[in-house]
Amino acid sequence: MSASRSAVSVFDPDVADRPAVARLLDFAEYKAEVPVHAHRKGQLILALHGAVTCTADDEIWIVPTDCGVWIPGGMPHSVRTTANARLSYLFVEPGAANLPDVCCTLSISPLVRELVKRLSGEVSDYPPDSHAARLARVTLDELAGMPREHFNLPISNDPKIRAIADALTIEPSDRSTLGEWAKRVGMSERSLARLMIRETGLTFGRWRQQLHLVVALRELASGAAVQTVADSLGYESVNAFITMFKKALGSTPAQYFIQRRVKLSQSRIMTNARDIGAGTHNR
Repeated sequence: MSASRSAVSVFDPDVADRPAVARLLDFAEYKAEVPVHAHRKGQLILALHGAVTCTADDEIWIVPTDCGVWIPGGMPHSVRTTANARLSYLFVEPGAANLPDVCCTLSISPLVRELVKRLSGEVSDYPPDSHAARLARVTLDELAGMPREHFNLPISNDPKIRAIADALTIEPSDRSTLGEWAKRVGMSERSLARLMIRETGLTFGRWRQQLHLVVALRELASGAAVQTVADSLGYESVNAFITMFKKALGSTPAQYFIQRRVKLSQSRIMTNARDIGAGTHNR
């Protein structure tokens, strides 16, 4: 298999009408760029290794290893990965699960991650009364209880804003000023400032800080050291990075991830309690 192949050519999720089908892809074997496409089924993108960025609904979605990006059916989207990325895709038939009708990032429990990986080993046309069908049902029930996160960056279809977003996604440590970016895209600084607010709802400074946050959250969730992340984002010191992080999210990186683990644990407990209650009521 050649790395010149696009991952889109590997599998058409819309051929099967099962509630959920899954695939595991190693991007050492495919192009890092997956072009804009859409399918009837909704799609959950999970990063098992490496980094992945998804562009959909005029926003950039960055996927930490303990989260997934949910893309509703029919939504055009593209994907960019690192060469070492290993991804799980879960494709969900419309109406098969109580999942959002908009793009969003979902926290993903270890159980859901393992269920998706297990389902990826099943054929896409599994019998409706098979073990695979039951596995798919449990996967969707668990996925519907996962909490939303906010790992997204507003962009737009404007080519100048998109060019800046693409450049800073690749090299987030670039500290060029708004005026310097304006020269690069052939605009006056004032015109670019107005365009940024009109297209994203944020000033350039706030927008770049949001970019830094989503990149930092992705890298920290993948196990990168705070020092490494601060350096990769161009901060002069770890303290400067932690100050930015705490001001934006209300806690230090270490505190934030402790709170995330507690939140995810509580979500699982509530989901289990709801399922037990429903089972008791139905008896």
